[in-house]
This record gives sequence, C-alpha cells and structure tokens, in this order.
Amino acid sequence: MSTRTHADSLNWVEHGTALFTAQIARFDEQQMAQPSILPGWTRKHVMAHVAANADALGNLVHWAQTGERTPMYSSAEQRNADIETGAQRRATELTEWLNTSVHELGAAMAALTGEQWRTEVVTAQGRTVPATEIPWLRAREVCIHAADLGTDTTFADLPDDFLTALITDIQGKRGFDEVPGGPLSEVAAYLAGRPHSLADVADLGPWL
Repeated sequence: MSTRTHADSLNWVEHGTALFTAQIARFDEQQMAQPSILPGWTRKHVMAHVAANADALGNLVHWAQTGERTPMYSSAEQRNADIETGAQRRATELTEWLNTSVHELGAAMAALTGEQWRTEVVTAQGRTVPATEIPWLRAREVCIHAADLGTDTTFADLPDDFLTALITDIQGKRGFDEVPGGPLSEVAAYLAGRPHSLADVADLGPWL
C-alpha cells in the first residue's frame, strides 16, 4: 500500500521533469517529429501535452492561491486543440514553451502557503481534491511521459516509491482487487497501458 506524501510528490515532479527535459535537449527537429510510443502521437505531441498540462495545473495553483475558480481547461476540445497546435510548432518554439511552463508551474507551487495547499480544487476529470494533489498529478505526467518519448528511458528509470504509488493509484482507478506479480516497473507499465514484459495478462486500455 502506497503512503505517498506531499513532499514525495514534489520530489517526483523534480525527478520526472529532469528525465523528460534531458531527453528533449538531445532532440533535433527531425528527432522531435518522430513517433512516440503513444499511438498517433509524435514526440512533439507528447511535449505539447506535457507543456499544456503544466499550464493547466498552473490554473489550479492560481485557484488555490486566490480562491478564484480556475478550471484546468475550458473544455476537452480546447485541451486537444492546444496539443495539436503545439505539435506543429518548430522544435525551438516547442522547447521554449515546455521550459517556460515548467518554470512557471514550479515557481507558482513554491509560492503556495500551507493554508493555500489545503484549498479544494477540481481536476479535469471532475474530482474535487485538495491542492496538495497537484504535485502528484504533475509527477504522474512527467514521469510516465518521460518513458513515452521512445528513447532508452523506461519505467525502470523511475523511483521505486513512485512506481508503488502509481500502481496503487491505477489499481484503484481501474477497480482491480489485485495486480499481477513482477518487477515494479513492469507492473506499473502494464497497468498504465504501456509496453511491458509480463506474460499471461489481459490487455488493458490506455490510461493517462
């Protein structure tokens, strides 16, 4: 059973962001346009999604800081359009957006007070959660998508305590009473609907 803390989630955001941006720094225009491991998405799509997610979670941080209701996205259509538009940007522009959104989200979270972290906000899925969940939402994005870029970075590069928390989270959301045995990284990849090495398990639809 995962017992993740707010501090854990903040550390995982830092770890996942470093993994993600280190890979991006190695890509040229052609490499960035290559397919990711996500069906129908190039690496640029993944980058645009991660950048847009930082902006969207920044809206929740603003909500927590000011009390002004600020949804992550105005609509699902807007979210998808932002990703598609972002994926058409040049590599330099897309990288600048990603780096700026990462910096702004980090600075905004660092400025929240203890009381503001306890403010209730609403996720894109309609769940009402305390703002302390925002780092966990971001950690999932940067860590999982760091393994989606189609390089040599995989779930095995993610911290074991993060993987344990992720397995617990997905297990609950998928409504599974139990999960298959195996290495943490492979079980987490399987539950997340990513490539894995587990045998004799049912196919699962995508998650996140």
